[in-house]
Amino acid sequence: MNKLKLLIIGNVWPEPNSSAAGTRIIQLISSLISQNKFEITFASAALKSEFSFDLGFFGINEIIIDLNSSSFDIFIKNLNPKVVLFDRFMIEEQFGWRVRENCPFALTILDTEDLHSLRLGRQKAFKEKRDFQQKDLYSGVAKREIASILRCDLNLIISEVEYEILRSDFKINPKTLLYIPFLIDEINQKTPNFDERIDFAFIGNFYHEPNIDAVLNLKENIWPLIRKKLPKSKLNIYGAYMPSKILQLNKEIEGFHVKGRIENSKDVFTSARVFLAPLRFGAGQKGKLFETFINGIPSVTTSIGKESMNGDLPWNGFVSDDLSYFAEKAVELYLDKILWEKSVKNGFKILKKRYLREDFDSIFEYTLNEIQENFEDHRNDNFFGQILQNDLLNATKFMSKWIEEKNKNESNYGKR
Repeated sequence: MNKLKLLIIGNVWPEPNSSAAGTRIIQLISSLISQNKFEITFASAALKSEFSFDLGFFGINEIIIDLNSSSFDIFIKNLNPKVVLFDRFMIEEQFGWRVRENCPFALTILDTEDLHSLRLGRQKAFKEKRDFQQKDLYSGVAKREIASILRCDLNLIISEVEYEILRSDFKINPKTLLYIPFLIDEINQKTPNFDERIDFAFIGNFYHEPNIDAVLNLKENIWPLIRKKLPKSKLNIYGAYMPSKILQLNKEIEGFHVKGRIENSKDVFTSARVFLAPLRFGAGQKGKLFETFINGIPSVTTSIGKESMNGDLPWNGFVSDDLSYFAEKAVELYLDKILWEKSVKNGFKILKKRYLREDFDSIFEYTLNEIQENFEDHRNDNFFGQILQNDLLNATKFMSKWIEEKNKNESNYGKR
């Protein structure tokens, strides 16, 4: 059987050991491979790093592309994909018009990762020291993001809360939305036990503003309260791309250890006894908390941290936005073996009920088949998306071509 060509255009080259976004895209690739009908190419204009995942491991073609260049038009015409997946809305903005101009009948998919407009709206409200309000959703970023969602044939949504916001607040056609959370193939409950673990931990990608704030929150507000009850305890902070203001927080005499990047994040989740994630703003599902379920480590987090993670199931630890209570429960989890073991079991139950790949792969495959078989009707049901495609194609096309000509002229000037 001839396989259909599928192109993924990445915002960056996936780094699953650096970020939840990297994990997410690798999981989606695995789901697409399992359908056994696609020949996959991954393209990105970003530079690779030493931490980039080797997609050749999956038999995927890797292509470096240029921004604002007609070379992409030649590339995609030759490839002629039947499906194109954009990794985040900014990539759809940049390349979507070129895809539609050269391959108008390609099925377009957007993986939102999280709703950027929701995350930034919450961040703005937090910094202004007020509660988040619905009006915070309707920003300039939201206009761009929702336009991108409308233009695509299918949008992969990682959070049930965000699915409902798109459906209710922004009136997006549910036929163009598909909820796919983080995924796991199987559950291994043989993880290190209470007595084999020590210390508290936090890990995150520090390109991500909520993680920077969470560490500041730990240092300034929460860790001093924990340390008062457990004067010999340690908190180890790990993560990629740490800025200097985080590195400078290292204070071993206070038990606050800033460690930096770790080669395998699993080592963090299987050695620490309690995971702390005091996130005060953010969106989507939290990869770090998904990892706590997998690796049998209880966590203490906030309402933002647990959002769309556990449904109506008990948390694998405690959830609180009150700093004193947060610290109190962290200490309780650290000392109480019976409570700790119950919390670990809760995490495994959450995985089993909400994250098994087998529960979502068939839905993903069915949805793609359904859209492909009723392609014209599906697009006609999303007529506003077609209008936005037309407007964006004209506006972005001429801006991109202007940038391309400007770059050519500057290059030629430099050769004189």
